[in-house]
Amino acid sequence: MAGLLFLAFVYFMFGQAAATRNSAQTAADAAALAAAQDARDQLRERWLDVILDPAQWSGFLEGKHFATPSACQQAAAFAAKNGAKISGDGCMRLSGEHEGFSVTVQTTGTEAQDATASAKAVIEPKCSFEDPEVPAPEETEPDPDPTEPEEEPEPESITGLTCDGDAWTIDPDDPALPSAVDLFTVRLTGDDE
Repeated sequence: MAGLLFLAFVYFMFGQAAATRNSAQTAADAAALAAAQDARDQLRERWLDVILDPAQWSGFLEGKHFATPSACQQAAAFAAKNGAKISGDGCMRLSGEHEGFSVTVQTTGTEAQDATASAKAVIEPKCSFEDPEVPAPEETEPDPDPTEPEEEPEPESITGLTCDGDAWTIDPDDPALPSAVDLFTVRLTGDDE
C-alpha cells in the first residue's frame, strides 16, 4: 500500500511539473508573439508617415523600422496575463536573417514550482516594391506669355508595391496601405531558423 501511495505521489509531482513547464512555454510563446505583433503594427504606422516617399520604404519593406522597448512592453504584459514574468535574457530583438524577438519568461508560482521557457517570433515581410521606370520628360516649347504662372503638376499615384501577390496603388490624395497582417507575417520559430 505504501508503495502505491509513493507511486501516486511521484506521478502527481511529475504531472504538476509538466503542467508548470507547459504553462511557462505558453506564456513565452504568447509574449514573443505579442512583441512581434506590436512591432508589425508599428511598422505599418511608421510607413504611413513616409508613404508618399518611396525612397524611404526599404526599411519598412525589410521589417526593420520599429521601436524595441514598446514591443517588449507588450511581451511583458502578455507574459503577466499568462502567470509569468520576463526573466533571464528577457526580451531581445533578433539579429541576423529575420527580424523579431526572443523572449524568456519564468512562471510566478511558488519558487519550488517555477519554470522557465523561451520562445522566438519572427516578422516576415509579404511585400516588395519595384519603382516603375519614370519616362524622360518631354521637351516643350518655351511659353510665349511668361506672365501666367505655371500650374503645379498633380502628384501621380505610386505603383509597384506588391503584397502577397496583390498589386497596390498608393493614391497621393488619400494614401493608404494594406492592413498590418497583409504587410507582414508573424510566427513562432525554432532555434534552427
